Amino acid sequence: MRGDSVGVGLGNSADRRMNGGAIILECRVKASAFKFSPVSVSLSRSCRATILIANFSRKRDTHRPELVTFRRSEIKVMLHSLGWPQLQGPGRESLLQLFVSFVLSFLAVAVAIGGETPTNDIKVDQVGYPRSGAKIALVSAPGQTFEVKRSSDDATMFRGKLSLAAPDANSGDTLRVADFSHLQQAGKYYLEVPGVGRSWPFPVGDGVFSRTFYLAMRAFYGQRCGTAVDLGPEFPGYTHAACHLQGSFHASSGKEGPRENTGGWHDAGDYGRYIVNSGITVGTLLWAWELFGPKLAHIKLNIPETGNGTPDLLNEVRWNLEWMLKMQDDDGGVWHKQTSEHFPGFVMPEEDRLPSLVIGTGSAPYKSTCASADLAAVAAIAARVYEPYDKDFAKKNLQAAREAWTWTERYPNVTFKNPPGISTGEYGDMECGDERLWAAAELWRTTGEHAYHRYFLANYAQYLPDLRAPHAESWREVAPMGLWAYALATRQGADAPACAAIRQGALSAAREIVDRTRRNPYRVSLVATDYAWGSNGLAANYGVQLLVTNALSPDPAFVEVAQDNLHYLLGRNTFSLSWVTQVGANPYRHPHHRPSGADKNPEPWPGLLSGGPNAARQDSVLQALPPQLPPAKIYSDTQDSYASNEVCINWQAMLVFLLAGVLPGTAH
Repeated sequence: MRGDSVGVGLGNSADRRMNGGAIILECRVKASAFKFSPVSVSLSRSCRATILIANFSRKRDTHRPELVTFRRSEIKVMLHSLGWPQLQGPGRESLLQLFVSFVLSFLAVAVAIGGETPTNDIKVDQVGYPRSGAKIALVSAPGQTFEVKRSSDDATMFRGKLSLAAPDANSGDTLRVADFSHLQQAGKYYLEVPGVGRSWPFPVGDGVFSRTFYLAMRAFYGQRCGTAVDLGPEFPGYTHAACHLQGSFHASSGKEGPRENTGGWHDAGDYGRYIVNSGITVGTLLWAWELFGPKLAHIKLNIPETGNGTPDLLNEVRWNLEWMLKMQDDDGGVWHKQTSEHFPGFVMPEEDRLPSLVIGTGSAPYKSTCASADLAAVAAIAARVYEPYDKDFAKKNLQAAREAWTWTERYPNVTFKNPPGISTGEYGDMECGDERLWAAAELWRTTGEHAYHRYFLANYAQYLPDLRAPHAESWREVAPMGLWAYALATRQGADAPACAAIRQGALSAAREIVDRTRRNPYRVSLVATDYAWGSNGLAANYGVQLLVTNALSPDPAFVEVAQDNLHYLLGRNTFSLSWVTQVGANPYRHPHHRPSGADKNPEPWPGLLSGGPNAARQDSVLQALPPQLPPAKIYSDTQDSYASNEVCINWQAMLVFLLAGVLPGTAH
């Protein structure tokens, strides 16, 4: 539950506390819609009771049960009205029993009108499955058969047998496969296993991922800095005023005084803006446009620029790209980040009063090579992408890319570490050669000029091993972007041996990922060591790698396994959670995200991808979890778990790319 809501339920004395003479019930209990799982009411001197309840205010065919909640103040009033504070001894026990009886009476009515609570032992993609293609659910409890039933009338639409059990070491679960790929009729369904229960609901249809793409891409609008944001009547109350309108130079930048640097996206759960993470984010989104543009051109995001003649994905990306251009100095170099000296508290963006500072390396030349090369790369992409819509903006980007590249030739490896007094995200990188490789590839792809081509050919071979698998810190390891960019280019004069080596490396890696994923009981590409900070972003990035490789050499298996990683993110995982806010019937609800934590809305801001399980346990919430948990279980849907439940724009961009790749329609 969020805010001051609590599930109705009674627990032992450890679950209760007194407030002004009235008991506050804080027992967090599981929902049980429409029927009791074992309901035990055991009233003794310990006043022990367990009550499972559900909310029936929704239409029955949605099959989305929830805990019935009362505000704490309402519970207090109810107990006061029954005379709780004045009663002592047996009378107090009798009153408690009366209250329990009241709740059970409510449940008796509920049982008569509904079905069964979804169980997390059946894992489905809660967003759904396309009509054609594989449809797989996973069951982590013993069973033999399953049925897929239509939500509207509980009619059985498909029957099947579960597979043999397979243990999954990363989660500790033992899984059985429910394959209903032959069900191709569009509709809303749930899957039922005798003796186990029913799944969360899911649709089957041709456009099941369209809404999720819209929310995931529109989430960037919610991250805008320097302007008022309003998600409109679709999400009333999801607003914030213009923020961080004044910037200035930090001493580490080599300059002093004010700096007009409004714009950009808040990077994650905090309000900082970082060039290197913006680089991989903007590059991924612009590549989504280049590869899947025909599927995305007419999608409206309902942002202020909608209808201006430019596709909305490019409108939204431009908001951040404009800020990146402002971070370039007159000599072509690019400052690393714009943040406060330390993270603010959990306040709304406009309430963050800490100075917004342009931060540099602390010594000449004050800008960093990685940041400068990242801008060179994405501005080179922008020069070709925006040319049909705004020629002047395209030229501005190409000029910025050239100047940034020239700066990196003078300073080929100026790295960044937080200067003294700065404790915001570092995004440090000790080797900027991969950023320069990416910049050279994109500049050659855009211009065809020999200098960029020569640099790429002289340096690409050392980075070929980086194609084997994506890196969790994608912002730091961008060599694959450079290699793929070269191989994807259609420009004449490409070096045939280089293209062959890149294609072969990409294909070999993709085939190994496909084989490994199909052997994984959860059908996800993650290996044990991948359950680190941002593991969900890494799952999405495996999908990106497979879809890019599919563009180089089409293979339906690459697309199918990319989609398997999406199924994992949207509910087919050990927690049966959709890891995208307000998406699916059972989404996570407590991101480490300041607007979600500081506003008054009952749910978090929509469309945000959680970081996901993290075996490194880099926060106190994860450290308090049982020590024997396997890596895929080290996660907490808790605001304070920044190491497993923060959001971040680079993970978000990979989710958008993955969704774009599986939308219906034709790619470039």
